[in-house]
Amino acid sequence: MAKIESKIDAKIPEGALAEKWNNYKAHQKLVNPANKRRLDIIVVGTGLAGASAAAALAEMGFNVLNFCIQDSPRRAHSIAAQGGINAAKNYPNDGDSVYRLFYDTIKGGDYRSREANVFRLAEVANSIIDQCVAQGVPFARDYGGLLDNRSFGGAQVSRTFYARGQTGQQLLLGAYSALSRQIGKGTVKMYTRYEMLDVVIVEGRARGIIARNLVTGRLERFFGHAVVVGTGGYGNAFFLSTNAMTSNGSAAIQMYKKGAYFANPCFAQIHPTCIPVHGNFQSKLTLMSESLRNDGRIWVPKKKEDAEAIQKGTLKPTEIAEDDRDYFLERRYPAFGNLVPRDVASRAAKERCDAGYGVGNTGLAVYLDFADAMNRLGEDVVRERYGNLFQMYEKITDDNPYKTPMMIYPAIHYTMGGIWVDYELQTSVKGLFCIGEANFSDHGANRLGASALMQGLADGYFVLPYTIQNYLADQIQVPRMSVDMPEFVEAEQAIEDKIKKIMAIQGNRSVDSIHRELGLVMWDFVGMARNKKGLQEALDKIKAIRKEFWSNVYVPGNEIDLNVELEKAVRLADFIEIGDLMARDALQREESCGGHFREEYQADGGEALRDDDHFSYAACWKYEGDDKEPTMIKESLDYEFIARQQRNYKA
Repeated sequence: MAKIESKIDAKIPEGALAEKWNNYKAHQKLVNPANKRRLDIIVVGTGLAGASAAAALAEMGFNVLNFCIQDSPRRAHSIAAQGGINAAKNYPNDGDSVYRLFYDTIKGGDYRSREANVFRLAEVANSIIDQCVAQGVPFARDYGGLLDNRSFGGAQVSRTFYARGQTGQQLLLGAYSALSRQIGKGTVKMYTRYEMLDVVIVEGRARGIIARNLVTGRLERFFGHAVVVGTGGYGNAFFLSTNAMTSNGSAAIQMYKKGAYFANPCFAQIHPTCIPVHGNFQSKLTLMSESLRNDGRIWVPKKKEDAEAIQKGTLKPTEIAEDDRDYFLERRYPAFGNLVPRDVASRAAKERCDAGYGVGNTGLAVYLDFADAMNRLGEDVVRERYGNLFQMYEKITDDNPYKTPMMIYPAIHYTMGGIWVDYELQTSVKGLFCIGEANFSDHGANRLGASALMQGLADGYFVLPYTIQNYLADQIQVPRMSVDMPEFVEAEQAIEDKIKKIMAIQGNRSVDSIHRELGLVMWDFVGMARNKKGLQEALDKIKAIRKEFWSNVYVPGNEIDLNVELEKAVRLADFIEIGDLMARDALQREESCGGHFREEYQADGGEALRDDDHFSYAACWKYEGDDKEPTMIKESLDYEFIARQQRNYKA
């Protein structure tokens, strides 16, 4: 069992909850405009968090080096977000407020997030909408011309701003336009097709990175007075996920191995509305927006014989009478219905499929049906709201969702765990900051829909520009360091040795075959449901996969060249470490909460059963060496302003 250390300091300001952020800003240290020009900041990642941070910091006067793994920031995975972004502007006048957004987010995360951070997130969300409108983001508008809102899971108000089913794309284009302006001014230097492979630490502070030029294959060194990482989550450890293929947890493992704590790695989100797996050769999954649950109704047949007939292809869903359909979310959770949070909806769908009522040829799917909405609103209105999503579904499945119900099933989507950061978004390594999905700070054990975009832009536009100054204020006398310093040379050499070791194996297994094997272990034992025996088995299997990788992987080509297989192999080595951390973390957390569901700990009706007396903390894992077990440090989650309750979406 891992060694456990005492509490950790999150630097949460004193005072009333609603005053903490203003108090912090009123007393923080600042950097004057002339001194900002003397400071270099590295920002890794160009999704919503990275692009907004780079643009905002450059606008303030800092010199920014921005690293993009793709050929353009416009291709960051944030573009895939479909449904919307939350903010408590209360335009529909249905009772929303900053406090209610804060409370819904805390409750949705099953009381496993930090109170002060979540309130700050809710507080700055309204400014995000104003910022994006000013950038020209084409949010949907109602008949009177005001910004429109729709509902999302985990809330009883409409607070989600959206641009059809492509909100992430439009928000990213807004951030990209701000970033492009700074690139044009020369305040941001953009490095496209570069992947960060290590952080450089000089005298206990982050002072740069080693990155691989993915086109030439060469390693390069870069200095910064501070390093900001916004590289997204680690869901691709499961092989099949809704993440883009280049989304990876490598940066997180690099930071972890240089002293940054990895917090709550077991908190991974299962999204309920994914297109089901359809073959053994599939390399990723496609998400259908949660916004579809506004008008779509989720059901399975009431009779097992009907489900079996559908699985055999002898019965169509449209042939099942209304009285023979089980709208199980509406039945189980009457107050929220189809708009329960993602973890609740996912477990309910799994329960029906496990009981034999699933549909599709595998029995691992449920229906998302728009017949009622089209009868009530008309097909034209449904087309206007969701047309591009329906088109995407039809292209992938060759099935017309206007005529027959969509089929969906839960899949790995987002990761709430990530690098531990304090209130200032600084990791346990001085000068190393982490933003967006890459950090752990705001979503607890489950993220509400439309809150990822909110956190990414909040961190980049409205939090980091303040907090990083507090760190840099006493760094203005630090000169720019030579990348020929021993720390840079040693970091580069370590990566070069790792790459040469991988290239020298020349075994019999492709990278993807080993990754797929890891993914199956993760899904079967560390996926939607977990138990002690399965997690212990997962740790043994991951250990064997690690051995197989380092003795039998085959990577063709050359390390000093464009080599996609080598890129994948380096990331897979890190995914194996993440899988081990996830299983280890899930094993020690002997409770169920949010996306972490331990079968031994469930309340009546299969609901998650928290243990606040023993597990009300963030589990922060500290790296102790390749052959040693990590140490777990607890950050106690003390709730001063709200009372914890067992989550209830039934009334």
